[in-house]
Amino acid sequence: MRLAVRVTPKSSADRIEDVMPDETGRNMLKMRVRAVPEKGKANRAVEKLLAKALGLPKSAVKVVTGETSRIKGVDIETEPGSAAARQIEEWMGDG
Repeated sequence: MRLAVRVTPKSSADRIEDVMPDETGRNMLKMRVRAVPEKGKANRAVEKLLAKALGLPKSAVKVVTGETSRIKGVDIETEPGSAAARQIEEWMGDG
């Protein structure tokens, strides 16, 4: 599954905030991470935070687009109908 996220690095805490529409009206997940945006540190923090929130191993979550941008595409390996898949669908407005 692909999840769109907007990331704010160098925040005071790692947290998932809410869902917001992008310029085309599609939902994206708004996140904050403490990590700095250098050498992939913020991307790794995004992967770790999403994996924890979804109850998945870190290896199941990978930033695949927007590596140097605040807007990122994240691939998440999960089974259709699983709790993680249902949460992603809820965030994206598909559930």
